[in-house]
Amino acid sequence: MNTHTLALQLMAAQGCLGAFDTLYHHELTEALPGRPTARRELSIHALRALIYSALFIGLSSWDFHGWWALALLLVFSVEIVLTLWDFVVEDRTRLLPATERVTHTVLAMNGGAFIALLALDTPAMLALPTALVWEPHGALGVFLALCGVGVGVSGLRDAWAARSIGRMAQRDAAAPQVSFAEGERSFLVTGATGFIGQRLVRALLRDGHRVTVLTRQPLQAAWLFDGRVECVAGMAQLPPTRRFDVVINLAGARILGWRWSAKRRAVLRQSRIGLTDAVVRWIGAADHKPALLLSASAIGYYGVQPRGDATVLTEQHGPQPIFMSDLCREWEQAAGGAAAHGVRVACMRFGLVLGTQGALPMMLLPVKLGLGGPLGGGTQWLSWIHVDDLIGAMAHLCRSGGSGSYNFTAPESLTQAQFNRVAASVLHRPYGMPTPGWPMRLALGEQADLLLEGQRVAPARLLDSGFVFTYPQLRQALRNLL
Repeated sequence: MNTHTLALQLMAAQGCLGAFDTLYHHELTEALPGRPTARRELSIHALRALIYSALFIGLSSWDFHGWWALALLLVFSVEIVLTLWDFVVEDRTRLLPATERVTHTVLAMNGGAFIALLALDTPAMLALPTALVWEPHGALGVFLALCGVGVGVSGLRDAWAARSIGRMAQRDAAAPQVSFAEGERSFLVTGATGFIGQRLVRALLRDGHRVTVLTRQPLQAAWLFDGRVECVAGMAQLPPTRRFDVVINLAGARILGWRWSAKRRAVLRQSRIGLTDAVVRWIGAADHKPALLLSASAIGYYGVQPRGDATVLTEQHGPQPIFMSDLCREWEQAAGGAAAHGVRVACMRFGLVLGTQGALPMMLLPVKLGLGGPLGGGTQWLSWIHVDDLIGAMAHLCRSGGSGSYNFTAPESLTQAQFNRVAASVLHRPYGMPTPGWPMRLALGEQADLLLEGQRVAPARLLDSGFVFTYPQLRQALRNLL
């Protein structure tokens, strides 16, 4: 058996497994480039990826003779140390999903196998004169070289993401602290592990408050917040004697995804309306009622604004008889039930929330690639808000005593084409590549309205209550985030 060829074949398998792990876990399900706690892990990934890139390309077409063989083993030794360090850092910063743990185990076993096979050739290679000898391996060599290029790009991506997270941490540290209330208060937060929820919980902790989070994954949430919050899996775990000053309800399954089949609609309703009903029932039975329930909603409440209609929608406008509007209306009605128990209720109708996580990174990907342009004509209105302003507006409502519905959008609304033009300008990319809307409509059905239709929404009640936006215009918001 040619152990060297077998080692290269196992390396090719390593490249395929590594690509799956990077794309499915690190980029999609775990979204590491947007996690504030993932900086060290991404730095390790970047260094390992660049080492693997050199190894894949080197072994694809060269034999390492003499002292080069020993250097190869030393590089593999460094890679093993980095892998073990990566395991430790991962276990300290996040709870890995089962599929990622299995993938990492297979990668470690496979990596150990091909390193051992290459080590078997080391004595023979050391006996030869020191040289890098051209030895192509046909299609296998070409595939390994392509793997090397891919993993190198991934390493640069991770290095850039780690750098960006570091800059964001410096920005957050320098930003003024948000005040939710005078003195220490007790908060119950649902949806705390989501993009907005994570920012909210950290802001509450910085402001010196006690936080309890309701989550389907309490262990993961405990790790996410370094054990600084209490985590419960259901409202039944909270006795009626438990006291909360404020309840902030952000829970809800991701609305953009599978088509809105009857089953999917039921999931969306249960995750929003069903959970909100459970929170309100608990409030009704609690010995000490919270002073405020802040409950999430969305500007989808207003339905679809016809193309060419530039009417500015405020909180005075009503819903439409379509699913996304009904979902928001029923969600707000469920939260409003807490008012019967003497609780002040404020519903937050979120626009597109801009941050390093959430929808913005995927929205900007075509722009970064130089393919930014109007989507589906580009005339649909897009109402947005910077995540820092969203957290600030929550704190404002906690302090000001407001109730009813509030639009959480920036004062500036743009069409989708204008949004992409500003993004392209901030990123110094070309603009103008149009994208037709019909493929999205075909794939997503009614759900495509979230992307191809829009609403021009103004934060009338927030402005009237005295809230001042830090990022009222898109250009300054994107400059801050990018």
